[in-house]
Amino acid sequence: MLKQRPYRSFIAILSLVLVTACSPDQNASADRPGVADRPAVVQALEAQGFSDVQEFDPGSGLRGFAGMAGDHPVAVYVTDDGNAIIGTRLSKEGEPLDEATLQELVARPMAQRTWAQLASATWVRDGQAEAPRIVYTFSDPNCPYCNRFWAAARPWVDSGKVQLRHLLVGVIRADSAAKAAAILEAADPSAALLENEHRFTQGGIEPVEAVSESAGETLEANQLLMASLGFRGTPGIVVLAADGMLKKYNGMPQGRQLDEVLGPR
Repeated sequence: MLKQRPYRSFIAILSLVLVTACSPDQNASADRPGVADRPAVVQALEAQGFSDVQEFDPGSGLRGFAGMAGDHPVAVYVTDDGNAIIGTRLSKEGEPLDEATLQELVARPMAQRTWAQLASATWVRDGQAEAPRIVYTFSDPNCPYCNRFWAAARPWVDSGKVQLRHLLVGVIRADSAAKAAAILEAADPSAALLENEHRFTQGGIEPVEAVSESAGETLEANQLLMASLGFRGTPGIVVLAADGMLKKYNGMPQGRQLDEVLGPR
């Protein structure tokens, strides 16, 4: 049994659950190793945003292709007539059959690449460098919910269990970028970050008069990275779970989510 996946963004890209085979741009296909032997419909889907494609054998006379639609792992099943079905294949008992395959082939490798991308970005550390648990958070110096998250994390950070890595952006107010630049360009950015958080209700850190080119590039890069991960506001929080998969949280974590983000006290 096949069940349609409820990924609206992917459906918006591909338009149809049943996709008829069509001829892709052959020149574009030739530039990507291993693409030429894929069905035309899969190549067409790649041209529309289906990425990180890996073939697997689902049996039942189908060709299976695992890939990413945005940040969602998706399976595409190609039938003998060249058409494709996008969905979740279910057993007779109604259980998903290929979830583990999707995770192994595309979701987990994508998570590792994204985690490495976050690590190589410009961030400001809050907590001990040796703290075993790393939490990335996209933060605006004027964001009240970022400040609440910072305050809520104190028991974990102060005990040395967690380090927060703030990827600063300037999106909320006119002086957000100037405040972020003041933190980034301080002699001790971590201390400047703490100053902003401790003095948040009094206005936070004093903004710089002009954002330097270097700080501006950092803020722009962080904002683009934030958007690529699906965050449209701050805080945008990312952790790496024990199974190697990313977990993302939009906004201030609520209730048990705080323990999911920060781990055991």
